[in-house]
Amino acid sequence: MPQTIRFHLDENVNGAIAEGLRRRGIDVTTSPEQGLMGTSDAEQLQFALSQNRVIFTQDDDFLRLHHAGINHSGIIYCKQNSRSIGGILQFLVLIWECLEPEEISDRVEFI
Repeated sequence: MPQTIRFHLDENVNGAIAEGLRRRGIDVTTSPEQGLMGTSDAEQLQFALSQNRVIFTQDDDFLRLHHAGINHSGIIYCKQNSRSIGGILQFLVLIWECLEPEEISDRVEFI
């Protein structure tokens, strides 16, 4: 059975996005739920990697970590205030439906 993408949402992401993903049966964790509030972006990226989770963020610092060559399970980035919660959910569900975890590993997808 093929693996599906599992998400991790950093602390800056609206909790309604996690709820929307869960309503669709998608596996998601959040920084507050995992006790990662206030940890560095590098630590959050390491947590996501250790759990084989693609991190969704609206924090530019994750792009800098990617460009610095830090390994990760994938980063999905959306600029703050550029899309509605519903729009973000549509893109995340589409990524979940269309990509395998290995296809996004060490890559950044922009939405």
